[in-house]
Amino acid sequence: MAYIDESGDDGVASVRPIDPNGASEWFVLSALVVRAEAQRETVWVRDILKQIRLEQRRTLHFQPLDDWRRAMVCASIAKLPVRCFAVISNKANMHGYRNKKAEAASVLAGRTWFYWWITRLLLERVTDFCEQRSYRDYGESRTVRLEFARRKGLRYGHLQAYLCWLRMQSKANALFLRRGDLKWSVVDPIHQIAAIDNSERAGLQLSDSIASSFYQSVTSADVSPAIALEPRMARGRNGQVFEYGLKLMPDNFLSRATPEQRRIFDHYKAATK
Repeated sequence: MAYIDESGDDGVASVRPIDPNGASEWFVLSALVVRAEAQRETVWVRDILKQIRLEQRRTLHFQPLDDWRRAMVCASIAKLPVRCFAVISNKANMHGYRNKKAEAASVLAGRTWFYWWITRLLLERVTDFCEQRSYRDYGESRTVRLEFARRKGLRYGHLQAYLCWLRMQSKANALFLRRGDLKWSVVDPIHQIAAIDNSERAGLQLSDSIASSFYQSVTSADVSPAIALEPRMARGRNGQVFEYGLKLMPDNFLSRATPEQRRIFDHYKAATK
């Protein structure tokens, strides 16, 4: 199971700080990967709410929490049998940009192409991890179910169309972006993708905490919640989190990032197993 949620918004027609009233400068898409047969997410969230003294609540929402509660939530996630992924995009360089090839994948997708593109980057990493673990644990590839937090303005049938389009390109060796690809042996773009309200899935609430902690790490002074997730951030074959469990876009952003914006990336670039 992969639970996918986001923080920030994906608009690129106008972007702060270039446009004072534009969309957020940053967008984060996250995934929490768990064994499907476990289904312990509800218990985990209930325990976390008890730890942060909010046991009267039924759902976990990271953004309005006090700083100490945010830190405790992430420290608790770091103790769970999960893997965490995050793709962080600074959108200033995307201001007003359109990707006509991505839009063509679904005629009605329109401006949502950016969300689907970031989804692709995330799923390249999630499916690689799931394929590796599937062969290690079961001796065969097993499909990962993808559950997205439902949001306004997105039609998830478009994601299915986009993934089918990517799979067709991959089979024809005709991918427009050749640096990465999904591991299609674990992907079923028709039957194993769903959009669920965040309040109905504890796993999505945990994924929201991942996305929001990394969003906070590049928009505020507090990087401690995102750093606390390190024990459960997915690592590539080289043992590093950066570029695998944590992906920054654009690739060259660090060359112009402020010291405050660099902190979380410098930490994870130095983090090796």
